[in-house]
Parts: sequence; C-alpha cells; structure tokens
Amino acid sequence: MRDVLDRLLTWWQAGESVAVGTVVATFDSAPRPPGAVMLVGPGLEAVGSVSGGCVEGAVYQLGEEILSSGEPVLQRYGVSDESAFAVGLTCGGIIDVFVEKVDRESFPELGEVAADIAAGRPVAVATVVAHPDPARIGRRLVVRPASAPGAEQASAVLASGGLGSDRADDAVVDDARGLLANGRSETLEYGPDGQRRGEGMRVFVSSFAPVPRMLVFGAIDFAAAVARLGSFLGYRVTVCDARAVFATASRFPFADEVIVDWPHRYLTGEAEAGRIDDRTVVCVLTHDPKFDVPLLEVALRLPQVAYIGAMGSRRTHDDRLKRLREAGLSEAELARLASPIGLDLGARTPEETAVSIAAEIIAQRWGGAGQRLSAAAGPIHH
Repeated sequence: MRDVLDRLLTWWQAGESVAVGTVVATFDSAPRPPGAVMLVGPGLEAVGSVSGGCVEGAVYQLGEEILSSGEPVLQRYGVSDESAFAVGLTCGGIIDVFVEKVDRESFPELGEVAADIAAGRPVAVATVVAHPDPARIGRRLVVRPASAPGAEQASAVLASGGLGSDRADDAVVDDARGLLANGRSETLEYGPDGQRRGEGMRVFVSSFAPVPRMLVFGAIDFAAAVARLGSFLGYRVTVCDARAVFATASRFPFADEVIVDWPHRYLTGEAEAGRIDDRTVVCVLTHDPKFDVPLLEVALRLPQVAYIGAMGSRRTHDDRLKRLREAGLSEAELARLASPIGLDLGARTPEETAVSIAAEIIAQRWGGAGQRLSAAAGPIHH
C-alpha cells in the first residue's frame, strides 16, 4: 500500500472512485506478500502490482467491473483444479486478492490513515473480505495502538459502521493491535459475529508500522555501502561514529541521518527512548575494541532487536568475545552476535561485503539457509 498511497490519496481527495486490489493471503511460492496493492484509477490507469505480472491483467479487468458495480470481490488465483478461477500464477503459488471500490464515502478515514503513515505513526486497517452476509463484506476498522492519543477512550476509529457488531469489533481490535506491534499484515478468521472459535468471517489486517531501522556504527567505506543497501531494502538508516571528521552527511548520502556520538551512548539513548524494536538491525563495523566492545555490551543485552552483526577477522572476533565475556556477558547473550558479519559469498569490495551482510539479515529474518537455490529442493519461500 505504501507504494501506491500517494496516487490513491490524490484520487480520493479529488472525489474520484478507485478500484483497489489487495493481496490478502498467499500460499506456496507467491511472488508478492500480503498487503501488496494494485489500483485501477478513475481513468482506468493501472498502478502497483499484486503478483509481479502473473495476474495483473485479470485483476485489472476485475477492477474495471467493480468500479461499475461497486460490489467487492475476493478472488483466488493460482489454483489448477477444476474449481479454479480465472488464471494461474506462472511462477507457482496461490494468492487471494480482495478487490473493492474506494472513495470518500466508502473509506472516509483514508486521509487520517495516510497522515499517520506519513508521520510514522503505527496504524492498521482491518477489512472484512469474506462473510456469510454480503452486506458486511468491505466493512472496516482503523486500529491504532492502545498507547496512541485518545485510544484509551476509543478502542478504534470505526469506518462504515464498524464490522457489524461490538463483539466482532472488540475481537479484531485486540488481534489487529498484536499484528501492528509486530509490523505484520495477515488475514484472520472468526465466526460470523467475531467468535474466536469459528469460521465464516475473514478479516484482512493491513499493518502500517514505522519503517524498520538499520543502525550502522563506524563511519568507514564499508558503512557507506551498507547504508546504501539498507536504504534500498526499506530501512531507515542511521550511521553513528564518535569521530566528527568522518561522520558527515556528504560521506553517507543514502543514510537518513548521521550522528556524531559515542556508539554505546547513542544506542543506550535510543533504547531508553523506545526507538529500538524487534525489527531493528545493528551493524557494528568499527572493529576497534574501544568502540565496539562497549557498544556490543549494550546491543547484546537489548530485549528486542532483530539482528546484531560485527565486522572483523577471526582473530578480531576471538579477541572481541574474550573482552565481552570479561565484561560479564553470558553465552546466551553472545550467541545473538553474528560475527564475523555476513554470509560467505567470497566478498572483497565494500559493495560486495554489503551484499553479504544484507543477505545474512534477510536469511535470518525469513529463515533462509543461505545456500544456492539450485542446490536445494522444496519450496523457494520459507
């Protein structure tokens, strides 16, 4: 949704109607994740993608029909048996796409949601995509964290009358906040009235959490390459170094911010301010004990962090572990450290090393083995 939000908002503000196709569930090796969006605009323009090209034509045609009828549709693509609909995915896998008409009347809160996303405030949109009662399909809730201003007084901002009952609203708000805390988008299933143990009502929760952070410590040429790749992967990148002569914005044009501070002090401050979460990745590239040992003492004791990697040779790594043990870190804490940093790609240059670091981060995030796909069997996506 982030990729197409500006275009959608422009049409919405102009009072136009837009067909919005959203991937709400995937199976096997689906090419796009839940939350991927394609728009069919008022002039029949196509914006975005739900499958990387496999079923865009079919979704576009469905979007045209829904702009006329106004009736939302949940469509499955990729099934090959006799009950299949429309087309299959040439790359394999199955996707469920929910296509609906969005305008000021059907989604009056879109402007507020867009403002939250632009400001980096977490927000989730929960939409009924299947229900025994057709009148309840397309109803939605806009859900914010319990700690958000005003959330204590109103558990959610309701759109289109909520999901049809207080029971359903309460159940979905609780679950949506859990997904939002983890930055996950997912389809949930309930009984028709929101019963926890039941089926019939499917609700897609599209979560818009703040962009995950990549903290790069050490203002060296390798850090510039890592910052560039981190930005490409969608992280908000911070480069930090205590040496002002090296930590300059001109040397790190792809970083969102460059901080001059002692690394351990900066990380401590960010953690205390609540700006470190379980999606944050930490790359320690200083390979200098006076910087990286105090920094790793802080990083390895953080309760929530996605990845901690440290650059250095095997000898540097052994010396670093010795110093960290002397500082009182446990073996369980040390086991969280990826060092030497990155996957074994035979990298030499800063750019190649950045690719190896990014590959390790991706593999750890999704459970990849880091081996060649041609040498493995089974599904490509874990």
